[in-house]
Amino acid sequence: MVRRLVRAARPCVRQLCHDAAASTRTSWAVCAAKGFSTGTGRPAQVSSASSTHAGLQPVDYAPASKPPSARPIDTRKSQLIRTYTSLLRTTPLVLFFQHSNLTAVEWAAVRRELKKAVAAVPAAVAVEGLDPVDLSPRVQLQVLRTNMFDVALKIVEFYDPEMAAASALTARTERGPLVHDLSRAAYETIRKTQIPAESMYAQIEPLMVGPLAALVMPAVSPAHLAAALSVLAPIPGKFPAPTRKRNPGYHDPTCQNGLAKLLLVGGRIEGKVFDQAGVNWVGGIEGGMEGLRAQLVAILQGAGLGITNALEGGSRNLWLTLEGRKGQLEDESKS
Repeated sequence: MVRRLVRAARPCVRQLCHDAAASTRTSWAVCAAKGFSTGTGRPAQVSSASSTHAGLQPVDYAPASKPPSARPIDTRKSQLIRTYTSLLRTTPLVLFFQHSNLTAVEWAAVRRELKKAVAAVPAAVAVEGLDPVDLSPRVQLQVLRTNMFDVALKIVEFYDPEMAAASALTARTERGPLVHDLSRAAYETIRKTQIPAESMYAQIEPLMVGPLAALVMPAVSPAHLAAALSVLAPIPGKFPAPTRKRNPGYHDPTCQNGLAKLLLVGGRIEGKVFDQAGVNWVGGIEGGMEGLRAQLVAILQGAGLGITNALEGGSRNLWLTLEGRKGQLEDESKS
């Protein structure tokens, strides 16, 4: 009985402690703003004058590692937003999968087979002046918090820190304007922004439904993408699944149960939104990026050859006409 009473009273006590701490912080913030001092009248005047001379605000006392923000920066949600914004700015290829209650063992089995598949991709040919980078260890499949990822997408697309820093409405400290991703300026920007229908966010928003997982790659590599799709979203003939003889672990019931709960819904590649067909096209580029460059060169050469033939066609026809008329006139003069 006593334990039940203690358990029932615990939320009330926690709330009272929270309210008391909040009121204490507020009172000290007011005192700091007014240059309050616990000494005699003269030290209080000196303290006020020195604070006024320095031009410091209460936010200036915050450490550089914890700048003032629109939400508590120590919470998990805030850290997730910072993680996702960094991910979106630095990762050129992100594929989105809807998942349905995979267990920890199933996630481990799926990641094991994914790691095995991308590790089997041959190393890229070294280019002169550039060191080859092995992408296999950096290909990751991670679970997303949909709501926090949605906020991060808005920040990355619609919030411009440089524009916010130039605005007179942005809060400032002695270290400069507060324009980080969790700042009040970022919060007000994404709150007031009208989403254009042609924006990347408007195209990808329909995919942000239910529990999501993301396959992230640090570079656009069609070979690694094809290897990942052969495990996560196989297509017979294009991205065939590993055979039982070659990879028996893939056909393990635990792995198959986990893969059955994953559904590819689209991706974000080089800042553009692709549906499943577009993702399959990128993964099906033969020869990887070198093959894509060769296709582009062939297209440009073909276009140039077509223009040359079109320009030469008119002059060639005119020359043939004049030569024919010349021969006709010579025959008439001889006769």
